[in-house]
Amino acid sequence: MDANVIFVIIFVLFCGFLMSAGLISKRWVKESSDFVLAGREISTPINIVGVIAIGFAGTTVTLAPGFTIQYGLAGGLAWSLIYSMCGLLLFGLIYSNLVRRSGAQTLPEFLEMRFDGNTRSVVAITSVIGMCGIMANNVVSSVDSIAAFTGWNRLLITAVLFAVIIVFTFVSGLWATTITDLFQVLIGVIVVPATFFLLAGRFGWIDAIFANWGPGDFVTQGFVGTMPGMKLTYPSVFNFIVCFAAALVWGNNYYWMKVANCRSEKVARHSFVIAAILLAVVFMVPLCLIGGFMGAFYPEELTLNGGTVAPTGAYGFMAKTFVPLFGSLVVISAVAASISTASTSALGASAVANRDIYQRLINPKADSKKSLRMSKVIMLLIGIVTFALCQFPGGPTYLFAFANCWLVPPAILLGLGVIWPKFNSRGALWGAVCGMVTMVVFTFLQLTGIFDVGSYVYLATLGLVVTLAAAIIASLLGQPKYYGQAGWERVPTATNRSNVQLNDMDKEILSMLRIGHCYMSDLTDALGVDSKTSGAAVERLDQGGYLVRAGMIGSKFYTFTITEKGAAVLPQLSDRDAQMSQEHLCPLYVQPMKTVRDHPDRMGSFVQANEIKSMKMSAICSHLTRHGYVVEGGLFRRKLRLTEKGAAAVQKYS
Repeated sequence: MDANVIFVIIFVLFCGFLMSAGLISKRWVKESSDFVLAGREISTPINIVGVIAIGFAGTTVTLAPGFTIQYGLAGGLAWSLIYSMCGLLLFGLIYSNLVRRSGAQTLPEFLEMRFDGNTRSVVAITSVIGMCGIMANNVVSSVDSIAAFTGWNRLLITAVLFAVIIVFTFVSGLWATTITDLFQVLIGVIVVPATFFLLAGRFGWIDAIFANWGPGDFVTQGFVGTMPGMKLTYPSVFNFIVCFAAALVWGNNYYWMKVANCRSEKVARHSFVIAAILLAVVFMVPLCLIGGFMGAFYPEELTLNGGTVAPTGAYGFMAKTFVPLFGSLVVISAVAASISTASTSALGASAVANRDIYQRLINPKADSKKSLRMSKVIMLLIGIVTFALCQFPGGPTYLFAFANCWLVPPAILLGLGVIWPKFNSRGALWGAVCGMVTMVVFTFLQLTGIFDVGSYVYLATLGLVVTLAAAIIASLLGQPKYYGQAGWERVPTATNRSNVQLNDMDKEILSMLRIGHCYMSDLTDALGVDSKTSGAAVERLDQGGYLVRAGMIGSKFYTFTITEKGAAVLPQLSDRDAQMSQEHLCPLYVQPMKTVRDHPDRMGSFVQANEIKSMKMSAICSHLTRHGYVVEGGLFRRKLRLTEKGAAAVQKYS
């Protein structure tokens, strides 16, 4: 049977699996937060798979072997390890606590809570453009692999892939991509190492690559030359750090979402660290060596030597050298990687466009059903924009570089906002605007052929310098929020706070703090509001001395305890409720524990009877887990198990 026919059959079966996963998980999506965050129910194993799935993308399949061919093994590994270790691993270690505890569903939402609404709007625009570019890059990367394997028309392949990605993601959002991530990674774990071992069995091990590598030393020399170190133009090791660590991961909304969707910050941290290590060992290194086999044994096929295969198409070409069935599986693994990451990019972009633009600026009164419906409409619009971006000149290498330029400003604002209390909204806004305008102008000049800034400095690096300089200078000329002003003391006393008029939401927050809720995420999720609303309430309570922050930087800034003054303004509890409060409980929180004990299969009935939305249920479960009453389990959906402490509490208060 012809190799292309076999590929079509396997591709159709793969698409059938995607649609089935979407239909199965569709019943789990009841509101927009389920669509983009999966109700904060994601477990450690599933998030490990999800992060690996983003990393094992069409980008990786093309760039890891592509950079190896162009710049030798050191070039391929430089890109791979900077992304996995400096990007993913450090993001998990540095930001997981902050992201999960802050409660913001998107990065722009966090920036409004920390700065103001104008900053959020500007960053939302840059984030959507950047994530659309990454989505386009994954599509183009997959097209490269399929075209190298089948020889089909590139525009036709692009259209088919787009249709699959949009329809699949449209069905049920993050839940659907989460299920298929597992499938995609399982394919990749088998196929990528198997491809390397089969090539090694055919040609010889790494020593064979060294012996047949034409340009020189395989480690340092590729068909283009040696990978530059501190050079300002792209590519170089320095720009990889700017592009693939700071921009791609730290300033990217869908990596933010991969932390925000976790059951806890511990789940997020462990999943990112483990995923980074597995990604590097199981995927990155073998893919670099597959590029090595291409350059060593099929150099005449490369466009660099007058052939027809671009370095970024090496994976697809090498698949063509196997028997048709296995070759088709090799390419399908690349397609699966591209679809998974492109779907996540589409979700990240639609989440920002919906929550940070539509729900704030266009229809603030939209209910959960209307917001969910708009999420899907926005998804279609993003698909149209992304299809246009697929025509960006330069292929996957430069399309990916272009996309990451737009994610530099958010990364800078996030870092400064986390470590510098005096950094203010003026600095954030001017930094974001100057960075965005710089990239708009020079992108236009480059595309029109008027001036190629890339010949002098990589646009992302220029954007970083402009954003950082403008942000710091403007911040020094502006007034910080109250907690960044001279003389502000973190711990309230009888003389260092203001008189604040409390409203119903303020008192509801204090009631939650009284029973032991301590993170901003609990407050935001339980109240069912945007972080700007809960953040403003917390700032009022802080200025009035009703709560105290655990610290002034990092995740401690979003960790609170109630003060004596805060407790004094709340209604006095009955003896029974006061005892429960001391044990971090209230009558509502005992009910789900009782349900877990007596009828664990009826948690849905409890949720419906009390009209509890998914995010509020997440806050309740997180609180009960934090205080040792339940243990969260379940691979996909959250399943609760009572501890001895929880069983005793149910017995005591039922």
